[in-house]
Amino acid sequence: MAIDIHDFGTTEHGEAAHLITLTNRNGVVMKVTTYGGAITELHLPDRDGRMADCVLGFDNLRQYETDSPSFGCCCGRVANRIRDGRFTLDGKTHQLPLNYHGKHHIHGGPRGFGKRVWSYTTHQTPAGPSVTFTHASPDGEEGYPGGLDATMTYTLTDDNALVLTYEATAAAPTIVNLTNHSYFNLAGCDAGVVMDHQLKINAETVTVVDDYLVPTGEFASALDGPFDFTEPKTIGRDIDQLADTPAHGYDVNYCLDNPDGDLVLAATCFDPTSGRIMHVYTDQPGMQLYTGNMLKETFGGKGVDVFRKHAGVCFETQKYADAINHPAFPSIVLRPGETYTHRCEYRFDVADAIE
Repeated sequence: MAIDIHDFGTTEHGEAAHLITLTNRNGVVMKVTTYGGAITELHLPDRDGRMADCVLGFDNLRQYETDSPSFGCCCGRVANRIRDGRFTLDGKTHQLPLNYHGKHHIHGGPRGFGKRVWSYTTHQTPAGPSVTFTHASPDGEEGYPGGLDATMTYTLTDDNALVLTYEATAAAPTIVNLTNHSYFNLAGCDAGVVMDHQLKINAETVTVVDDYLVPTGEFASALDGPFDFTEPKTIGRDIDQLADTPAHGYDVNYCLDNPDGDLVLAATCFDPTSGRIMHVYTDQPGMQLYTGNMLKETFGGKGVDVFRKHAGVCFETQKYADAINHPAFPSIVLRPGETYTHRCEYRFDVADAIE
């Protein structure tokens, strides 16, 4: 096991960023930057032991500041969308920045958690090398009420899992919903698109959205249509049915069956060419599936000229988008004396077929 730390440049706000490399006993390597807690590289073996970097990202800080579509970062204080950037808590209405088409709020705002430099400490744990990030978000940051102390820990285990844990406490009533926004391509970040990846999702229900992909508060069955991944199928098999929808692909929240907050298997993704397989476990009630529909052919990094549309797939475990405005959704309210917790595990292996 090894932990290495290097300079990663200085932000436009004059803050020093660092790049932390975790290597487990099997030679699996993850690189993560203190800027947004973004996972910049994840090198995994294929069925023949050959390594490839399986996340989209950049090799320099400047592109993360100017070009990144949330590559690998922590999204918060509230991930996903909030309608009109507005919510009412304890009788007081709060207005957040409208950084999504000028109409809604997304991923914590223009300088949400994915655009902040986090403090960090590293650890050698019995499970594997680990890094813990902390950020003290003051009252009013990006319009959110109440100070929030957020902590997230990334552990690269010796059985080739990436374990992400989040905690937060609040000085006053606020809202919080954190997630990781890594774009995975199990064939390698330079391998093209993920249309041939096979996917199974253990959910039968999705949240309905409007033309701006903001939930309406309704639920719909995912069965017997393009959103049905209850049996394994390729990501590309039915995606053309969504070409004329506002999402132009998959950008949908799946409602997971874990009302008690147990750690459950949400999804399994398999690349038949390399044999790499990933299992997504979470204790959250939802998982946003996003297939990189809005990637433009101007993004490039780590020796890749462009990251094309559908070059990666995201599995964003979280509570439902716009939950604060829908009482029937799992609550994202955090009050003093409470602790927000969230656990997500990306477990990697090789296989001959998806289960």
